[in-house]
Formats: sequence, C-alpha cells, structure tokens
Amino acid sequence: MKTTDLHHHTASESSAVAEDLPGTKPLTPQLNAMLVGRQDLHPELSIVRVRPDQGPAPPFRPGQFVTVGLLDAPAEHSPPKLALRPYSVTSAPDKREDVELYVNLVREGALTPRLWTLHEGGRLYLKPTVGGTFTLDEVPNGKDLVMVATGTGLEPYISMLRHFRDKDRWRKFVIIHGVRNVADLGYRGELEAAARTDANVFYLPTVTREGWPGLQGRVQDVLFTGLYAQCVGAPLSPEQCHIFLCGNPVMVETVESELVARGFRKHKRREPGNVHKEAYW
Repeated sequence: MKTTDLHHHTASESSAVAEDLPGTKPLTPQLNAMLVGRQDLHPELSIVRVRPDQGPAPPFRPGQFVTVGLLDAPAEHSPPKLALRPYSVTSAPDKREDVELYVNLVREGALTPRLWTLHEGGRLYLKPTVGGTFTLDEVPNGKDLVMVATGTGLEPYISMLRHFRDKDRWRKFVIIHGVRNVADLGYRGELEAAARTDANVFYLPTVTREGWPGLQGRVQDVLFTGLYAQCVGAPLSPEQCHIFLCGNPVMVETVESELVARGFRKHKRREPGNVHKEAYW
C-alpha cells in the first residue's frame, strides 16, 4: 500500500442518503445482497459471508476492501439512508461467489448493531466496486513479509495468505496478531494449521489482558525484542523484510516510527519503501 493513500476504516460507520430521481419520490436504497453465513466467535466478533444477487462479487486483489450497507431507521419526512462501512475481504479473489468479512460490533455505530440482528437470508447492500491499495502489488517476490495486526486488522492478511500460499510469493510470511483476550484471536485454527504445515508461514499471536500459554504483551514486544528472531529464525532487517501494519492507529504510528528509527522506509507512491500501513478505528 502507498502510505499517501491511507484508507481509514472508521468506527463511526457513515450513512449515505438515497439519491432521488427528478420528479419522483425518494428511492429506497437497493439491498442487492444476502447474508449467507455467519460464525459468531463471541458476542462482539463474527465472520460473515455476503453474496451478491447478480453474479459473483466484484473482482478484487488481496488486501482490498468492499463496502457493506444496511438501512438506517429513517427519520420522519426524511428519505431512507444506508449505513455504510468498508471491510477488507478475507476470502481469496478466486472464490467470488460471496465475500467473507471479519467484523466486530461497534455498539455506538450505525451499521453493526443492525448487522448483529441479521440472520442468514437477511438483506444487505454490497457496493459493486472495491477499493484500497493495501496490497502486495509493489512488493518484490522472495521477501520476508511481516504482517502486523491488532483486532480485526487481521483481515487483509487472511486473503493474502489464502491466495498466494504455495505460489512462491515470499520467503517467509509472518503474522503477528495482537489482541486483548484469547477469544479475540479470529482465524486462530486456520493460521495455526498453516504454520504447522508450511515451514515458510509463522503465526505469532500475542495477548495483553489474560494469561495463556502463548506470547503475552503488545505486538511491539514481539517485533522489537529477541522474540521475533527466535520465533522466525531470521532477523527483522530492512534489507529482507517488508512490514505491513493494520489496526489500531496508535499501534500503527508507534510501530512505524520505531521501524523508521531502525532503518526501514515508509512506502510512498514515488518513494518506494518497506513499511506499508492501513489504519482501522
């Protein structure tokens, strides 16, 4: 991703008013997709699948996002609104019968409280185009890709792993996932299995608020101590590594600053570097 094109996933969950045609009454926004699957990991974290009514989901590259919408409760004498929110896709781009999304409940949001009441078969809006530049497009083959996430910032890395695994895209693929509680480790089973069966995939989950047998502390405690080299068997070096940062913006900015101090370079459109970032909040 180019850091100049940073895309923010905002917890405020914006609303868009339905457009009116001249001389007509306000239009109800078209709900053009269906919720076809959901796996509730705990009361505030889910994996959902959304299927468009007309054909496959729009083409996308791993790391890009789609925009999902639900009807907001209309005010009196006001046109209906869509509550909209972008989500990075976790499914692989060669499986477009539906899109898989990793979603947390934002209780004060306009969209997710409604999404949490939606059952399979429920209707949604899925924007017919995708966006985002948080991809591997500008990363050379054969590098160590260090994918750092907090919370649902894990999303784009799941799609990348599913699509590029076994395609000689990297030397090492390292996921460092920081969460508060063990129950927040979405995709844990899939990632543990990938790390067991592929010597080039490393899964380093770390938890801050409860004890467990694995790593404890923030993602910085894994990256900037001897733990990284110990777990991966290679140093965190600017010559070999490209670092991707996705999640809490405080984490993103803190880790980026430390990486720059250690000789890494921010990736920009006209100044290629090896630190790529995306902020969720």
